[in-house]
Amino acid sequence: MSNKILEDMVRVKQIKREIIKDFSPAKKQNSNINIKINTNPIADMHPVNEGTETINTTTDMPVNISPSSNRRISTYDDGTCDIEVEEKMQKGGSRYGLWFVALLSIIFLIFSVSFLFTKATITITPKTEELVLNQNLSAVKDMNATGLSFDLVALSGEEEKTIEAGQEEDVETKAKGTIVIYNNFSSNPQSLDVETRLLGSNDKIYKTDAKIVIPGKAKDGTPGSIEVGIHAGEVGEEYNSGPLDLKVFGFKGTPKYEKFYARSKGEITSGFKGRIRTVNPEAKNVAFNELKDTLEIKLLEKVTNQIPEGFVLFKDAVFLTVDEEVIDNSVSTSSVPVKVKGTLYGFLFDEKKLSAQIAAVATSDYDGSPISIPNMKDFIFSLTEKVESVKDIKNLNFSLTGNSKIIWEVDKDKIVNDLLGKSKKEFKEILSKYSNIEGAELVLRPLWRRTIPEEVKSIEVVLNQ
Repeated sequence: MSNKILEDMVRVKQIKREIIKDFSPAKKQNSNINIKINTNPIADMHPVNEGTETINTTTDMPVNISPSSNRRISTYDDGTCDIEVEEKMQKGGSRYGLWFVALLSIIFLIFSVSFLFTKATITITPKTEELVLNQNLSAVKDMNATGLSFDLVALSGEEEKTIEAGQEEDVETKAKGTIVIYNNFSSNPQSLDVETRLLGSNDKIYKTDAKIVIPGKAKDGTPGSIEVGIHAGEVGEEYNSGPLDLKVFGFKGTPKYEKFYARSKGEITSGFKGRIRTVNPEAKNVAFNELKDTLEIKLLEKVTNQIPEGFVLFKDAVFLTVDEEVIDNSVSTSSVPVKVKGTLYGFLFDEKKLSAQIAAVATSDYDGSPISIPNMKDFIFSLTEKVESVKDIKNLNFSLTGNSKIIWEVDKDKIVNDLLGKSKKEFKEILSKYSNIEGAELVLRPLWRRTIPEEVKSIEVVLNQ
């Protein structure tokens, strides 16, 4: 900047010398010449010499000064004159230079700020295939099995309502229940006839409903056991009881008496002797069916809310087992309560394993890659063979019917790591190696950027399904 000021001072002196040389002597006289030089300080971005300078000259002739385009001359009667010189020290260049520097600064600022908002958006269309399913499948009750497996869920509950009763009548019923009888005597099986008497811990006699054979004791010492129904030896409420221990009355006085024993499963109920109100059989059946439907809906809702993530329970893969239907005829009012107790069983499947099994049988080129099937829970489930006891099933044969699509899953994290810092030209080449991707698009911000950001947080992956 100091060199620039020095150059301008030299230029001012040159202008002064040029003006003095223009004097034309006419007669000897004293002349006072006031020279004012104006320069363009804005263009140079620094102050220059500006002002008025008086030059005293003595000549023998009048002074004649020729005007020029950059001089304004004022003469006065006393022989003096003013010369105002306007000079642009830098012709045009300094003014435009200022704007050029300002423009470069703005461009640099925009470019710098844009790096703070660097972002890449990758839109991926995964491989998909339409699915029209009508397939028979099989599964085993072992969630650790390598093939398709299932788990059995169970939830119990009860529902109750009142119905209108009819006339009173005399009724006599025997208490009844279920027991498990054990053989801890020997490894030989033991048979018991129907109506075998059992002595309860309440000193009441009960009888077996059927002929049974109790298995012998196992080699590891585990007693053999079997389940059988029992009923009271007499009618009446006094035979109703909570859980009981029982012995085979006929073995009393022998070693077998202590080695054969039984325990009731739950309560022993329904013993009665007296007058009760009758209930129309049709009305009773309607009431029980309504209660079963209500109980199933409520239990299904509870089970559905308890299903862990990653598992599927088809709405047709649940079955209600009625454990007990109870009607209390002993009340003296015109309405009697009826109750249904039951357990809901459901077949639960691992969603990923089931999806892979469906893809394996429904497509010809499935390679075992992770997939998903949207809305799979809406498929229609049905058993392909009759099941006597849902709770005891070990091997399940079933069919699934429905329409959906198979979507190959995309590992977003792996894709991001593969693309970090790569150029825009390499984008399609890298993603072409993924067999589970049908198409992909890349949008970089700012628009002039040609490389993908090197930070994971600056990359967004969007799945277009």
